[in-house]
Amino acid sequence: MKKGEQVIMEAKQIHSFDIKAAGGGKGLLGDIDGDGRMEVVFVQADSGIDDRFVPHQVTCVTAYRLTGELLWQKGDSSGRPGNFGSDFPAQIYDIDGDGCLEILCVMDNRFLILEGATGAVKESHPLPSRYAHDCIMIANLSGKERPQDIILKDRYRHMWAMNRRFELLWTHEGNLGHFPWCSDVNGDGYEEVMAGYDLLDHNGKLLWSCRDLDDHADCLWVGDVNGDGKPEIAVGGSVTCLYSAQGEELWRYEGSVESQHIALGKFLPGLPGLQVAGLDRIRRGDGYKGQWDGKDGMFLLDGNGRELWKEDRKTKGWLTIVDSLSNWNGEGRDYILAYRRGGGVMPALYDGMGNTAVSFPADGYVLHGDLFGRNKEDVIVYSKETARIFSGTQADLGEAPSGRPLPQGKRLFMSTLYPGGER
Repeated sequence: MKKGEQVIMEAKQIHSFDIKAAGGGKGLLGDIDGDGRMEVVFVQADSGIDDRFVPHQVTCVTAYRLTGELLWQKGDSSGRPGNFGSDFPAQIYDIDGDGCLEILCVMDNRFLILEGATGAVKESHPLPSRYAHDCIMIANLSGKERPQDIILKDRYRHMWAMNRRFELLWTHEGNLGHFPWCSDVNGDGYEEVMAGYDLLDHNGKLLWSCRDLDDHADCLWVGDVNGDGKPEIAVGGSVTCLYSAQGEELWRYEGSVESQHIALGKFLPGLPGLQVAGLDRIRRGDGYKGQWDGKDGMFLLDGNGRELWKEDRKTKGWLTIVDSLSNWNGEGRDYILAYRRGGGVMPALYDGMGNTAVSFPADGYVLHGDLFGRNKEDVIVYSKETARIFSGTQADLGEAPSGRPLPQGKRLFMSTLYPGGER
């Protein structure tokens, strides 16, 4: 298929339900009651702060079944919700290893671990610092069988690593970017931490730094991009670049103004390695430098950093979020997911040629995951008032779930507004 030759698949709406009781916040996915079907958890953040400098805290957590049943709520959702200008400090993960998912969040200046099924407080810990609540990362810094360490950060400069007992392991100061990514890139049994443009070992020691990059890292991905059988680190920031695990810069793409989002995938199966989808913030629209007519555009690079195509948008919009979505309708393909496009452009899946493959008939933020345990990714598009479930294949919410708890993959327990990931 060539660019411009569109074959649009149907987005089947499985269900929609009212979420006004949640107050307006970011959605998270996880099988929090262990019944074999995902639930959606909305976290509302505080308002009245300048989130360019001050990180959010969570004011309310609300859990729903996909049927729309409100399972439980902790906190007060009646206040004005915080904006989506930065991450919210909340994740879903089985942090204590009991086989059940917990919600980790920062509320009222405390780090809380809530029982996923009920919202009851299982643990409460003091923060290592006043502003250590920009986001929550879960890592394996201890070399255990599964990740159980916790990393917190402030907006851009300071980071704190804690063990499972919430004891401080180490701190780091640097240009952290939005959401550091944790991955065992050198195969030593411990996860390293890509903290912005710096790679740290599990003890917080600096291994190497990216060179000649401005601003900060907007998003980070790990995968075998060039097809050599080894993991590389893809960095989206002032430019898009690829580094080996040893710190060698393999290539640099400078054909973008600001590489706000990147995503790895096999978007073009005929090419070697992986492709890098990206979002170029061509022109801001927030009054910065007197600019109010914001514009962005997607692009795609091959595994060697060569530009395959770049979108020439004719509609307004400069706040698009780009991610990768796999196996939409069971055929095993990777797609580029783009949402928050603006200009009347609905959330959509795009193929490797930039053609629209699936267009969703509702605007909003997007969650995606294997909602029903079918090894297919489904989509939830949500606004402040309504959540809508879409799938490439029909699903019946009237059928009882399997009763076998669904695994919580890394992409789900490392959720961020600046999607990163591993391939």
